[in-house]
Amino acid sequence: MARVENPAPKNDTSASKGENPWLEGLKTIGLSAVLAIGIRQFVAEARYIPSGSMLPTLQINDRLIIDKLGYRFKNPQRGDVVVFSPTATLEKQNFHDAFIKRVIGLPGDKIEVKGGRVYVNDQVLREDYIGKDEAPQYQWGPSVIPENSYLVLGDNRNNSYDSHYWGFVPREKIIGRAVVRFWPPDRLGEIVPRPEY
Repeated sequence: MARVENPAPKNDTSASKGENPWLEGLKTIGLSAVLAIGIRQFVAEARYIPSGSMLPTLQINDRLIIDKLGYRFKNPQRGDVVVFSPTATLEKQNFHDAFIKRVIGLPGDKIEVKGGRVYVNDQVLREDYIGKDEAPQYQWGPSVIPENSYLVLGDNRNNSYDSHYWGFVPREKIIGRAVVRFWPPDRLGEIVPRPEY
């Protein structure tokens, strides 16, 4: 004869009630905040364009995603549009906000600006991203870029406060690379192109 056991009485109310919904909500908000801060600090962050120094590539109030992780594994490349913290020279001039410019010169490159053209190691840099009327109207260099430093210029060459005024950007000041424009929707897409010799 089979024996049937009675199930244990349900007098443990903590399992049937579940956890306090307020506590669950606080845990969710806390975890979300930690993830958001971690992603913004180490992986990617959103930035907006406050000035016309990168016209026509970037318009005022464009919203961008900045990749902060990629440069942990590789160095900036010529043509990258980078966000960087103010250099020591800029800090002395009371600049505190990040800048956004295009990398033109790499460590060890000889750079010269003359006759409305940029020369890298004595070769003309073809720059399809600047407007015909935006060819540089100044002379600069020749100068060799120091180790672990970069020369950056705005695409709006004659209206950009960039390396030709205040010098090179040390590698450790570079925050990340602008990879995608997400606003406005009609200009959504990858940030391109790169310069060519």
